[in-house]
Amino acid sequence: MLEFLIRDAKTAPKSLGYRLNNGLVTLEDQGEALTKPNWAYRFARDIVGADIEVCQEGAIKEPVWAYHFARNVKGANIEICQEGAVNEPVWAYHFAKYVKGANIELCQEAVVKDPYWVYCFARDITGANIEVCQEGAIKAPEWAYYFAKNVPGANIEACQGGVIRDPEWAYHFAKDIPGSNI
Repeated sequence: MLEFLIRDAKTAPKSLGYRLNNGLVTLEDQGEALTKPNWAYRFARDIVGADIEVCQEGAIKEPVWAYHFARNVKGANIEICQEGAVNEPVWAYHFAKYVKGANIELCQEAVVKDPYWVYCFARDITGANIEVCQEGAIKAPEWAYYFAKNVPGANIEACQGGVIRDPEWAYHFAKDIPGSNI
C-alpha cells in the first residue's frame, strides 16, 4: 500500500497550493492563482512580476486576504483592500491597527457591529471615536465592563447601563470601577 502511495505521489500533478508551498510556481500560474483568494494573495506576495492589480481583485473577495494583501504586498491599493477587509469586524480592526494609511472612520463603522471588536478598537486605535465605540460595546455586559475599566474617556454611567442586566458583570462593575453606582 505504501509503495502505491509513493509511486502516485511522484507522478500525480501537483496542486497550485503544493507548488506555492514548495517554490514551484511560475508567472504562467497566475490564472490558476486567481481561483482562490489566498492563492491570489500569496502569488502577488511571492512571485516577482505578478500582476498586482489582478491578484488584488482576486484576494479582496475574502476580508482576511484583503487585509493581508494590504499589509504584505508591495504596491497594493490600500483603499481597494480596505473595502474588502471591512466586511468583517475582526479584519476591520486589524486593518486600522496594522495597515498604514487605513481610513479609521471606515474601519470604525465596521467594528461597531461587534461589541468585542469595537471595545478593542476604542482601546487600541488612535483616532477612534470613543462615544461611537461605547454605544457598540455596551450592547454586551462583559464588554461594557471592560470598556469602562480599560478605555480612557469612557462614560461610566453609560457602561453601567450596559452591565446592569447581568448580575455577574454588575457585581464586577460595582467592585472594580471607580465612580460606579450599582
